[in-house]
Amino acid sequence: MAASRRRGRLTAVAAVATAALTAGLTTGCDAVNKALDCVQTADSIADSVTDLQQAVENAGDDPTQADASLDSIEKNLRRIGDKTDDADVNKAVDDLSEAVGNVRTAIADGDRTPDVSPVTDAAGELTKVCTS
Repeated sequence: MAASRRRGRLTAVAAVATAALTAGLTTGCDAVNKALDCVQTADSIADSVTDLQQAVENAGDDPTQADASLDSIEKNLRRIGDKTDDADVNKAVDDLSEAVGNVRTAIADGDRTPDVSPVTDAAGELTKVCTS
């Protein structure tokens, strides 16, 4: 008899917990989706930053690779910027946009091996704010 009551209580507790969790998920769904979009896009940006680093290292072979990587980063930044109203994320997006612009300017001015560390640092900061 005691085992039966315990099972009944556990079932009731599980039902209440499930209801509370479901209510919390449905009300916070937009925030969760935005956060996931931010993380996924930041991950894409990290891949583009890696491509940019490789393109800069191989600039003598194909200087257009760096432009393609910068274009990809900027496209992803627009995607994050359009989906968030978080001040920290927007600041990280702005900082990364500025760093990308500086690299693009350096390349346009003839620098075959621009310093991409500010891009890497800003991308790391974006990833950090998206996951916090």
